[in-house]
Amino acid sequence: MEAVTNEAALSLYSELGIDTAHTSVSINSMGEAGARYIKDLKLNVTSVLGSNNMNRKETSLLALSIAVNEKNAVLINAFEAMARKEAATDAEIAETHACTAVMNTNNVFYRFRHYMDGVDYYNNTPAGLRMSVMMNPSMGKQLFELMSLVISAVNGCQRCVTSHEHSVKEQGATEPRIYDAIRLGAVIKSLCVII
Repeated sequence: MEAVTNEAALSLYSELGIDTAHTSVSINSMGEAGARYIKDLKLNVTSVLGSNNMNRKETSLLALSIAVNEKNAVLINAFEAMARKEAATDAEIAETHACTAVMNTNNVFYRFRHYMDGVDYYNNTPAGLRMSVMMNPSMGKQLFELMSLVISAVNGCQRCVTSHEHSVKEQGATEPRIYDAIRLGAVIKSLCVII
């Protein structure tokens, strides 16, 4: 496969610190016809990473959680590097990976319960799932809950979205902060499809 030559894609790669030799089936398939979309994607990525309601370390960690969720190794490396540049600690990086894994467990389990609403056994039996990483996160409870909310939105778990939206507000997050975080999740999910 050829290296990406689309100028808009190369500009996006540069902004994210991705090696320009990286190949992308999607970008190559789109060719120059996709240049407008890639320009829009770059503008969207720049916008969500530069949120007025979160600092760059927070947006980098949230972006990392979506890259981990989507198993996109190129973007995992890019967002880990970005987060470290913004002074994210090893513990915060590790916790981002752990949060994503825990939320995948919860999203599957609670989405099942939601689908089976009305079945007493499923809804009244204790989950029996260990989640101690959620108790005292090094990144802070508000960011951890915000990350949990974004991952749950990306994974489509209504119960988890509702629960974590309530919890993050209890931790002091504003609706504009929450909205920006969800926008970030949507844009980074799209980025994972293309890169």
